[in-house]
Amino acid sequence: MAFDDADLNSGAISNINVTPLVDVMLVLLIIFMVTAPILQQGVELELPKETIAPIEGKDEQIVVSVDQEGKVYIGAGNAVEVKDLGNRLKDILAVREDKRVFIKADRRVSYGEVMAVMGTLRRSGIYKVGLITEPS
Repeated sequence: MAFDDADLNSGAISNINVTPLVDVMLVLLIIFMVTAPILQQGVELELPKETIAPIEGKDEQIVVSVDQEGKVYIGAGNAVEVKDLGNRLKDILAVREDKRVFIKADRRVSYGEVMAVMGTLRRSGIYKVGLITEPS
């Protein structure tokens, strides 16, 4: 073999092969780049434009979306009737520390439909309600 007595007496070999580490890190980077856009919460809407401070919080925010046709969603694609909205959100908020709910409505939705959603939340005991807009 290629080993001789001089190599055995000189100590441990200190070469580290970093190629597998680099391969794993590149694969993880690609996975995160692909999945990050998918994690966007909510329904695709055309929001009104206004400049306000960004939403702050530790947990993932609960977003109620109202699309152009007036359909109501909790999160991304979980359609719900307005009459059932309060009970569903109360169950979700019962296990959460952050009790805030944010409403994201398409700018073409009538004011009355947004107020119906807000009224349902108030009647259910949910008082921390915010509205989401796009930066202008």
